[in-house]
Amino acid sequence: MLQVMYMYELSRYLSVRRAYGASFSTDGTLSFLLDTTGVPQVWTVTAPNAWPTQQTFADEAISFASWSPESQSLIFGMDEGGNERTQLYHLDTVSGVRKNLTETPDAIHRWGGWAHNSESFAFTANRRETSVFDVYIGNCDTDSGLTAECIHEGDGWLTVSEWAPSDDRVLISQTHWSFDQDLFEIDIDTGEIRHLTPHVDDVRFNRATWAPSDDAIYVITDYRADTLYLARLDVTGSGDITDIDSRITCVADGGSWNIDDVVIDHETGRIVYSRNVDGYTELTVGELTETAEINPFPTPDIPGSIAGGITFDDSAERFAVTATGRSENPNIHVVDINSGATTQWTNASTAGIPQRNFITPELIRYPTFDNREIPGLLSVPDTWEANQTPVIVDIHGGPESQRRPSFRGLTQYFLNHGYAIFEPNIRGSTGYGRAYTHLDDTENRMDAIADIEAAADWLAGHDAIDPDRIAAMGGSYGGFAVLAALAETPDKWAAGVDIVGIANFITFLENTGSWRRELREAEYGSLADDRAFLESISPTTNADSIETPLFVLHGANDPRVPVGEAKQIAEAVREQDVPVSIRVFDDEGHGITKRENRIDAYTDIVEFLDEHV
Repeated sequence: MLQVMYMYELSRYLSVRRAYGASFSTDGTLSFLLDTTGVPQVWTVTAPNAWPTQQTFADEAISFASWSPESQSLIFGMDEGGNERTQLYHLDTVSGVRKNLTETPDAIHRWGGWAHNSESFAFTANRRETSVFDVYIGNCDTDSGLTAECIHEGDGWLTVSEWAPSDDRVLISQTHWSFDQDLFEIDIDTGEIRHLTPHVDDVRFNRATWAPSDDAIYVITDYRADTLYLARLDVTGSGDITDIDSRITCVADGGSWNIDDVVIDHETGRIVYSRNVDGYTELTVGELTETAEINPFPTPDIPGSIAGGITFDDSAERFAVTATGRSENPNIHVVDINSGATTQWTNASTAGIPQRNFITPELIRYPTFDNREIPGLLSVPDTWEANQTPVIVDIHGGPESQRRPSFRGLTQYFLNHGYAIFEPNIRGSTGYGRAYTHLDDTENRMDAIADIEAAADWLAGHDAIDPDRIAAMGGSYGGFAVLAALAETPDKWAAGVDIVGIANFITFLENTGSWRRELREAEYGSLADDRAFLESISPTTNADSIETPLFVLHGANDPRVPVGEAKQIAEAVREQDVPVSIRVFDDEGHGITKRENRIDAYTDIVEFLDEHV
C-alpha cells in the first residue's frame, strides 16, 4: 500500500510536547516537567500513563523540580523572562501553597539538593557579589518559610554536587572553565572546607557523588586520560588531599568514548552510568561492591537514541529516565532494577503527527583541511531528488557541546518540507576526547570555521544536494560560527540564520554576566592578552565581506550573549546593502523558549529561508 506523506504546518512541529526531569516522592509519585502549556511546568503522575496532575501554573519556564525526602512537597526553580536569575520555590502538593524561598530577584540561585533525612537543602548564590557564588544551607521546616545560612563565601563559580550520606558535609564543585573543575567538601556545622582534588593542569571532575560508605566519592574525570572515565577517589583522612594518584581508581573506562553520567543510591549502592558512543547512549546498571567493582543488573531496553536525567525511587528498586531520539519525543520511562523491564510513564503528545513521519539521521564523517574526519548527522527528506535538495548546515553552540540525535521539532519540520539538515560536530565539540575539543582554542578558532566550510564543500558533492542552495544556521557560539563562515566564504552560502550569536568578542566578553567572564576567556582568549586577535576574528570586523542574506534572532534579557551583539551585526551587514531581518523578543533570554514566541520567530525564519534558499 502506497504511504501518503502529508506536510504539516510549523506550529504542529513546535507543539510536539516534551516530558523530562523526573523526581520520585517518598510514596512513589513521579514529578516531571511537561511543556503542554507552552513552557515547562511541574506535573505529577502516580502510575504508568495515568492521567497527570498539573502542579504549577506559571507563565515562565520551570527549570527543575525535586521532591522533599520527608514530606509531600517539592522545590522548583524559575527565572523571569529568560534572565537566568533563578529563584527557588517551595510547593506543598497537598495544600497547593507556593512560596518563594529566596526572594532575591537580582541573584542566581543554583540548586544543590536535599539532605537525606531532613527538610534541609543546599544551594549556591551570587547574592554577595555577582561574579562569585557562596554556599548556603536552607531549611523548609518552619511556618515562616525559608531560613538560610551562608556556610562558605566562595571565590568563583561554585555548585553543590551532593550531600554526604551522613548529612554532615556537602560536596562542592568549583568550575574554572568547562574543562577544569576542583572538588571540595564543606563541614555543615563548622564551615571548614577541604580540597579533594589538588589542582594539576586542567582536569575535569564531573558528576561527583558520594560513595555509600561516606569515605570516597565517585566522579567522571579525564585525569591523565583523553576521554572521561568513572573513577573512585578515596577521601579518608584529614586535611587537603595532596596525592591523588594513590587515591584514584578507575571503575569504568569508556574506551575511546566518554562516560557522561552516573547516579548512585547511597542506601543500596545501586548505580547507573551512561556512555556516549558517537552521540548515542549506552546504559549500564549495577550494584557497587566493597571493592568498588560493579555487579551487573540486566541492561534495560530503552527506546530512542539518548537517555538521561536518571533518578532512583525511595527503595532503589527502580529508576526513572528520560528517553529521546530523532523519531522519539522526550518521555519518562521507569526501569525495574532486577529485571530490566522498562515501562513508559508519560505520553507527551506528538501534536497529531504520526511517529513514522519523523526522519532519523545518518551518522557520517567528512574530510576537512588538515585531513581530519569530522563527524556529523545528515538527514535527508524522503522526497529528495538528485542535486535539487536545499540543505541547512545547523551548527551547535558551546563550543564545548555536541549535536546528538535527540528530538528537534524544527528539524523535522524542515525535513517534512523538503530541506536536508546537516549537523557537524566541528573541532571544539565534546564527545570525541579532550584533544579534539582543544583543537579550536583561542588562536585556532578559525580552524573550526574551516571545518564548516569543508562541510559545505562535502555537501555540494552529495547526490541529493543542490550546491547553490546551502544555508547556515546556528545558536550562541553556533551563531558566531554562522557569521564567521558567511564572512570567510560568502560564495558558499545562500543564506544565514544567527540565533543569539556572538558578533564581537570584545563587546561580548565585556558585557556577558560577570560570573561567566573567566570561564569564557579560558575558551576564547582574554581581553588583556588576546584583544587584537579577538577583534580580528570578530564578525563585526569582517562584516564588509558578508554578501549573504541574514536573519538575526535574539532575546532582550540574554545574560550570556547580550542583545547588543545582534544589533551590532544587523547594522553592520545592512550597511553592505545586504538583506537583513532581525527579531528581538522582550520576554526571552539566551534562546527562544516560549512556544508562542518560537512559532512566531521560526515562522519568520522559515519564510526567510524559503525566499532566499
